[in-house]
Amino acid sequence: MAATSSRDADLVDDREGMTYLNRLPRRILVIYLPLAVFVFVLLFPFYWMAVTTLKPNAEMTNFNDYSPFWPTSPTLQHVKYLLTETSYPGWLWNTLLVALGSTILSLFCAVLAAYAIERVRFNGSRVTGLLIFLAYLVPPSILFIPLAYMTIRLGIYDSKMALILTYPTFLVPFCTWLLMGYFRSIPYELEECALVDGASRWEILVKIMLPLAVPGLISAGIFAFTLSWNEFIYALTLIGSSENKTVPVGVLTELVRGDVYEWGALMAGALLGSLPVVILYSFFVDYYVSSMTGAVKE
Repeated sequence: MAATSSRDADLVDDREGMTYLNRLPRRILVIYLPLAVFVFVLLFPFYWMAVTTLKPNAEMTNFNDYSPFWPTSPTLQHVKYLLTETSYPGWLWNTLLVALGSTILSLFCAVLAAYAIERVRFNGSRVTGLLIFLAYLVPPSILFIPLAYMTIRLGIYDSKMALILTYPTFLVPFCTWLLMGYFRSIPYELEECALVDGASRWEILVKIMLPLAVPGLISAGIFAFTLSWNEFIYALTLIGSSENKTVPVGVLTELVRGDVYEWGALMAGALLGSLPVVILYSFFVDYYVSSMTGAVKE
Protein backbone atom coordinates (compact mmCIF):
# COMPACT_ATOMS: atom_id res chain seq x y z
CA MET A 1 0.00 0.00 0.00
CA ALA A 2 2.85 2.34 0.90
CA ALA A 3 4.64 1.51 -2.35
CA THR A 4 1.48 2.32 -4.32
CA SER A 5 1.16 5.69 -2.58
CA SER A 6 4.80 6.48 -3.35
CA ARG A 7 4.30 5.72 -7.05
CA ASP A 8 1.19 7.92 -7.13
CA ALA A 9 3.16 10.77 -5.57
CA ASP A 10 5.87 10.40 -8.17
CA LEU A 11 3.27 10.53 -10.93
CA VAL A 12 1.83 13.73 -9.48
CA ASP A 13 5.28 15.32 -9.38
CA ASP A 14 5.89 14.31 -13.00
CA ARG A 15 2.63 15.84 -14.12
CA GLU A 16 3.59 19.19 -12.60
CA GLY A 17 6.15 19.69 -15.36
CA MET A 18 7.39 23.32 -15.50
CA THR A 19 4.86 24.69 -13.01
CA TYR A 20 7.70 25.55 -10.62
CA LEU A 21 8.36 28.52 -12.94
CA ASN A 22 4.95 30.01 -12.15
CA ARG A 23 6.44 31.88 -9.21
CA LEU A 24 7.87 35.25 -10.17
CA PRO A 25 11.19 35.01 -8.24
CA ARG A 26 11.99 31.71 -9.94
CA ARG A 27 11.06 33.06 -13.37
CA ILE A 28 13.35 36.04 -12.80
CA LEU A 29 16.24 33.82 -11.71
CA VAL A 30 15.82 31.04 -14.28
CA ILE A 31 14.50 32.89 -17.37
CA TYR A 32 14.64 36.67 -17.28
CA LEU A 33 18.08 37.17 -15.71
CA PRO A 34 19.99 34.78 -18.06
CA LEU A 35 18.04 36.18 -21.02
CA ALA A 36 18.93 39.75 -20.03
CA VAL A 37 22.63 38.84 -19.74
CA PHE A 38 22.52 37.12 -23.13
CA VAL A 39 20.83 40.08 -24.84
CA PHE A 40 23.28 42.52 -23.24
CA VAL A 41 26.34 40.55 -24.36
CA LEU A 42 24.85 40.16 -27.85
CA LEU A 43 23.75 43.74 -28.47
CA PHE A 44 26.30 45.81 -26.55
CA PRO A 45 28.99 45.63 -29.31
CA PHE A 46 26.48 47.02 -31.83
CA TYR A 47 25.47 49.74 -29.38
CA TRP A 48 29.13 50.67 -28.81
CA MET A 49 29.80 50.82 -32.55
CA ALA A 50 26.77 53.05 -33.06
CA VAL A 51 27.75 55.38 -30.20
CA THR A 52 31.34 55.66 -31.40
CA THR A 53 30.13 56.35 -34.95
CA LEU A 54 28.03 59.29 -33.75
CA LYS A 55 30.68 60.81 -31.49
CA PRO A 56 32.79 63.80 -32.65
CA ASN A 57 36.54 63.34 -32.38
CA ALA A 58 36.66 65.58 -29.31
CA GLU A 59 34.50 63.14 -27.35
CA MET A 60 36.41 59.98 -28.27
CA THR A 61 38.93 60.06 -25.43
CA ASN A 62 37.80 62.93 -23.19
CA PHE A 63 35.84 60.95 -20.62
CA ASN A 64 36.15 63.67 -17.96
CA ASP A 65 33.88 66.11 -19.80
CA TYR A 66 31.81 63.66 -21.86
CA SER A 67 30.05 60.38 -21.16
CA PRO A 68 31.69 57.32 -22.75
CA PHE A 69 28.29 55.67 -23.24
CA TRP A 70 26.39 58.42 -25.04
CA PRO A 71 27.32 61.11 -27.62
CA THR A 72 26.75 64.62 -26.29
CA SER A 73 26.81 66.24 -29.72
CA PRO A 74 25.96 63.49 -32.24
CA THR A 75 27.34 63.90 -35.73
CA LEU A 76 27.40 61.98 -39.01
CA GLN A 77 30.79 63.29 -40.09
CA HIS A 78 32.41 59.86 -39.75
CA VAL A 79 29.75 58.23 -41.94
CA LYS A 80 30.11 61.02 -44.50
CA TYR A 81 33.88 60.66 -44.50
CA LEU A 82 33.62 56.89 -44.90
CA LEU A 83 31.19 57.02 -47.83
CA THR A 84 32.60 60.02 -49.70
CA GLU A 85 36.34 60.15 -49.00
CA THR A 86 37.23 56.46 -48.94
CA SER A 87 36.55 53.52 -51.24
CA TYR A 88 34.11 51.96 -48.78
CA PRO A 89 31.12 51.80 -51.23
CA GLY A 90 33.35 49.90 -53.65
CA TRP A 91 34.54 47.57 -50.87
CA LEU A 92 30.94 46.90 -49.94
CA TRP A 93 30.04 46.09 -53.54
CA ASN A 94 33.07 43.80 -53.89
CA THR A 95 32.15 41.97 -50.70
CA LEU A 96 28.60 41.46 -51.90
CA LEU A 97 29.69 40.10 -55.29
CA VAL A 98 32.27 37.78 -53.76
CA ALA A 99 29.88 36.51 -51.08
CA LEU A 100 27.06 35.84 -53.56
CA GLY A 101 29.32 34.23 -56.16
CA SER A 102 31.11 31.95 -53.71
CA THR A 103 27.84 31.03 -51.97
CA ILE A 104 26.11 30.03 -55.23
CA LEU A 105 29.12 28.02 -56.39
CA SER A 106 29.52 26.32 -53.00
CA LEU A 107 25.83 25.41 -52.74
CA PHE A 108 25.86 23.88 -56.21
CA CYS A 109 28.85 21.68 -55.38
CA ALA A 110 27.57 20.86 -51.89
CA VAL A 111 24.13 19.75 -53.15
CA LEU A 112 25.67 17.34 -55.63
CA ALA A 113 28.15 15.97 -53.08
CA ALA A 114 25.59 15.62 -50.26
CA TYR A 115 23.04 13.90 -52.51
CA ALA A 116 25.62 11.46 -53.85
CA ILE A 117 26.90 10.57 -50.38
CA GLU A 118 23.52 10.21 -48.65
CA ARG A 119 21.21 8.86 -51.37
CA VAL A 120 23.25 6.94 -53.95
CA ARG A 121 24.60 4.55 -51.28
CA PHE A 122 27.95 3.63 -52.81
CA ASN A 123 30.68 1.81 -50.89
CA GLY A 124 32.67 4.17 -48.70
CA SER A 125 30.07 6.93 -48.71
CA ARG A 126 30.30 7.44 -44.95
CA VAL A 127 34.09 7.62 -45.06
CA THR A 128 33.85 10.12 -47.91
CA GLY A 129 31.45 12.27 -45.91
CA LEU A 130 33.78 12.20 -42.91
CA LEU A 131 36.77 13.17 -45.05
CA ILE A 132 34.83 16.07 -46.56
CA PHE A 133 34.01 17.37 -43.09
CA LEU A 134 37.63 16.94 -41.96
CA ALA A 135 38.66 19.13 -44.91
CA TYR A 136 36.68 21.95 -43.28
CA LEU A 137 38.91 21.68 -40.20
CA VAL A 138 42.10 22.46 -42.13
CA PRO A 139 43.31 25.91 -40.94
CA PRO A 140 43.24 28.64 -43.63
CA SER A 141 46.75 29.66 -42.56
CA ILE A 142 48.01 26.42 -44.14
CA LEU A 143 46.17 26.85 -47.43
CA PHE A 144 46.50 30.52 -48.33
CA ILE A 145 50.10 30.25 -49.61
CA PRO A 146 49.47 27.43 -52.14
CA LEU A 147 46.16 29.05 -53.11
CA ALA A 148 47.95 32.35 -53.74
CA TYR A 149 50.46 30.53 -55.94
CA MET A 150 47.63 28.89 -57.91
CA THR A 151 45.80 32.18 -58.45
CA ILE A 152 49.01 33.77 -59.75
CA ARG A 153 49.55 30.89 -62.17
CA LEU A 154 45.94 31.15 -63.37
CA GLY A 155 46.24 34.90 -63.89
CA ILE A 156 43.38 35.83 -61.56
CA TYR A 157 45.45 37.24 -58.69
CA ASP A 158 44.17 40.57 -57.32
CA SER A 159 40.67 40.05 -58.68
CA LYS A 160 37.27 39.18 -57.27
CA MET A 161 37.36 35.89 -59.20
CA ALA A 162 40.33 34.80 -57.08
CA LEU A 163 38.19 35.02 -53.95
CA ILE A 164 35.10 33.48 -55.57
CA LEU A 165 37.12 30.41 -56.58
CA THR A 166 39.09 30.04 -53.33
CA TYR A 167 36.31 30.55 -50.77
CA PRO A 168 34.60 27.26 -51.72
CA THR A 169 37.66 25.45 -50.33
CA PHE A 170 36.22 26.01 -46.85
CA LEU A 171 32.55 26.59 -47.77
CA VAL A 172 31.87 23.35 -49.69
CA PRO A 173 32.91 20.97 -46.87
CA PHE A 174 30.72 22.71 -44.30
CA CYS A 175 27.70 23.08 -46.60
CA THR A 176 28.04 19.45 -47.68
CA TRP A 177 28.09 18.26 -44.08
CA LEU A 178 25.02 20.35 -43.25
CA LEU A 179 23.06 19.19 -46.31
CA MET A 180 24.01 15.57 -45.68
CA GLY A 181 22.18 15.72 -42.37
CA TYR A 182 19.14 17.32 -43.95
CA PHE A 183 18.99 14.93 -46.92
CA ARG A 184 19.21 12.06 -44.43
CA SER A 185 16.00 13.24 -42.78
CA ILE A 186 13.97 13.02 -46.04
CA PRO A 187 12.17 9.64 -46.34
CA TYR A 188 13.74 7.20 -48.80
CA GLU A 189 10.27 6.03 -49.88
CA LEU A 190 9.76 9.21 -51.90
CA GLU A 191 12.89 8.55 -53.91
CA GLU A 192 12.10 4.87 -54.37
CA CYS A 193 8.63 5.64 -55.71
CA ALA A 194 10.14 8.11 -58.19
CA LEU A 195 12.66 5.50 -59.35
CA VAL A 196 9.85 2.98 -59.87
CA ASP A 197 8.01 5.55 -62.00
CA GLY A 198 11.08 5.92 -64.21
CA ALA A 199 12.54 9.18 -62.92
CA SER A 200 16.26 9.73 -63.31
CA ARG A 201 18.56 10.72 -60.46
CA TRP A 202 18.74 14.26 -61.78
CA GLU A 203 14.94 14.54 -61.93
CA ILE A 204 14.67 13.20 -58.38
CA LEU A 205 17.21 15.72 -57.14
CA VAL A 206 15.63 18.70 -58.90
CA LYS A 207 11.92 17.90 -58.56
CA ILE A 208 11.77 16.06 -55.22
CA MET A 209 14.83 16.53 -53.04
CA LEU A 210 15.54 20.22 -53.57
CA PRO A 211 11.94 21.42 -52.93
CA LEU A 212 11.87 19.41 -49.70
CA ALA A 213 15.33 20.63 -48.70
CA VAL A 214 14.65 24.36 -49.07
CA PRO A 215 15.16 25.06 -45.33
CA GLY A 216 18.47 23.21 -45.43
CA LEU A 217 19.56 25.08 -48.54
CA ILE A 218 18.70 28.42 -46.94
CA SER A 219 20.60 27.52 -43.78
CA ALA A 220 23.66 26.41 -45.72
CA GLY A 221 23.42 29.54 -47.87
CA ILE A 222 23.26 31.78 -44.79
CA PHE A 223 26.33 30.12 -43.32
CA ALA A 224 28.24 30.32 -46.60
CA PHE A 225 27.27 33.96 -47.16
CA THR A 226 28.25 34.91 -43.61
CA LEU A 227 31.61 33.16 -43.76
CA SER A 228 32.35 34.73 -47.15
CA TRP A 229 31.28 38.17 -45.97
CA ASN A 230 33.56 38.09 -42.90
CA GLU A 231 36.56 36.24 -44.39
CA PHE A 232 39.86 38.05 -43.89
CA ILE A 233 43.00 35.95 -44.50
CA TYR A 234 42.35 34.99 -48.13
CA ALA A 235 41.10 38.49 -48.98
CA LEU A 236 44.20 40.02 -47.43
CA THR A 237 46.55 37.63 -49.26
CA LEU A 238 44.94 37.48 -52.70
CA ILE A 239 43.93 41.14 -53.12
CA GLY A 240 46.47 43.93 -53.41
CA SER A 241 44.76 46.92 -55.03
CA SER A 242 42.48 49.16 -53.01
CA GLU A 243 39.61 49.05 -55.52
CA ASN A 244 39.30 45.23 -55.26
CA LYS A 245 39.41 44.94 -51.48
CA THR A 246 36.53 43.65 -49.39
CA VAL A 247 35.11 45.38 -46.33
CA PRO A 248 37.06 43.45 -43.63
CA VAL A 249 40.39 44.09 -45.36
CA GLY A 250 39.67 47.60 -46.62
CA VAL A 251 38.50 48.93 -43.26
CA LEU A 252 41.59 47.60 -41.49
CA THR A 253 44.25 48.48 -44.06
CA GLU A 254 42.92 51.84 -45.26
CA LEU A 255 41.58 53.34 -42.01
CA VAL A 256 44.54 52.42 -39.82
CA ARG A 257 47.63 54.42 -40.76
CA GLY A 258 50.61 53.48 -38.63
CA ASP A 259 49.60 54.19 -35.04
CA VAL A 260 46.65 56.42 -36.06
CA TYR A 261 43.26 54.74 -35.71
CA GLU A 262 40.29 56.56 -37.20
CA TRP A 263 37.90 55.12 -34.64
CA GLY A 264 34.81 56.93 -35.87
CA ALA A 265 35.22 55.72 -39.45
CA LEU A 266 36.30 52.26 -38.26
CA MET A 267 33.17 51.83 -36.17
CA ALA A 268 30.98 53.22 -38.95
CA GLY A 269 32.49 50.76 -41.41
CA ALA A 270 32.05 47.85 -39.01
CA LEU A 271 28.45 48.83 -38.27
CA LEU A 272 27.45 49.29 -41.91
CA GLY A 273 29.29 46.12 -42.87
CA SER A 274 27.37 44.03 -40.34
CA LEU A 275 23.91 45.23 -41.40
CA PRO A 276 23.49 43.00 -44.52
CA VAL A 277 24.17 39.84 -42.49
CA VAL A 278 21.79 40.96 -39.74
CA ILE A 279 19.06 41.64 -42.29
CA LEU A 280 19.68 38.26 -43.93
CA TYR A 281 19.30 36.40 -40.63
CA SER A 282 16.18 38.35 -39.67
CA PHE A 283 14.37 37.34 -42.88
CA PHE A 284 15.29 33.64 -42.86
CA VAL A 285 15.53 32.81 -39.15
CA ASP A 286 12.54 30.41 -39.32
CA TYR A 287 14.09 28.41 -42.16
CA TYR A 288 17.42 28.43 -40.35
CA VAL A 289 15.99 26.93 -37.15
CA SER A 290 13.94 24.29 -38.99
CA SER A 291 16.92 23.23 -41.10
CA MET A 292 19.15 22.82 -38.07
CA THR A 293 16.43 20.66 -36.45
CA GLY A 294 16.23 18.47 -39.52
CA ALA A 295 19.98 18.19 -39.80
CA VAL A 296 20.58 16.91 -36.27
CA LYS A 297 17.51 14.83 -35.51
CA GLU A 298 19.13 11.57 -36.67
